[in-house]
Amino acid sequence: MATLISCGPGFVAKTLGLLSSRSLARCTCVCAAVRGISFSTSSGGPPKRPLTGYLRYAVQQRPAVAKQYPDVRIVEITKKIAQEWRLLSPEQKKPYQEAALAAREVYKEEMTKFKEQLTLAQATALKEEKRKKVAKRRAIRKKRELTMLGKPKRPRSAFNIFMSEHFQEATGESMQAKMKNLLEDWSKLHTSQKEVYMQLAEDDKIRYKNEMKSWEEHMVEMGREDLIRNRKKKTKPKKSVKAKGNKTKIKVVSESEGTEMPASSPGTGKSASRAKKAEE
Repeated sequence: MATLISCGPGFVAKTLGLLSSRSLARCTCVCAAVRGISFSTSSGGPPKRPLTGYLRYAVQQRPAVAKQYPDVRIVEITKKIAQEWRLLSPEQKKPYQEAALAAREVYKEEMTKFKEQLTLAQATALKEEKRKKVAKRRAIRKKRELTMLGKPKRPRSAFNIFMSEHFQEATGESMQAKMKNLLEDWSKLHTSQKEVYMQLAEDDKIRYKNEMKSWEEHMVEMGREDLIRNRKKKTKPKKSVKAKGNKTKIKVVSESEGTEMPASSPGTGKSASRAKKAEE
């Protein structure tokens, strides 16, 4: 249950806000891998994922809590419901958890039937979408963990520093419009004006380098070498001797003249006889 609560109030608030009175029993999320693909089943799409025990409790308690606190935002209401859920005893949580487990079993059966009638292309798309979702969740967890461990923020570019200083006074109704106007203003700046921000960006790189060095040393002390950046060791390339066919080049030194003569592989014996004839 700690995993469910650790999802954050924002996620639960969005979930509760999207639920209607007709979808209290299940979540309304539809697998994106099969969007736009027509199916021959009567359901017309994949089965809907059931609510967890906590979400069932949250959906049930939300109207009462919202009525009790009419001027409170949905995020704060979700926090209050999460706090109440933590204080519930195992016996009080049991009905919600049992209902969630029963709905989960029904979902598994429906999902198995749904996958059986998929074509190869649809099954491949479903599998690929699932892989992307898992990778995205892992990346989010990784980023959250690094933030909690105090990993330094990456250095800002010269334009980013310029944008942060002039964003409030920039013209434009939307964020995209403001950023577009700031980009145009940046391109019109003189080189001498840009040098100020470029120097600030260089200073920020030094800050990041020093902070990362200290942070990585601290991670090593904590036994978290897996968070250290990979340092590729430079290895010298090994010297290899290329041979053409079965022949190799050797040098034969003449005793009389003291000159070097090329010869074939020593296994043939022809090189030695030629050397003797040359001496005679």
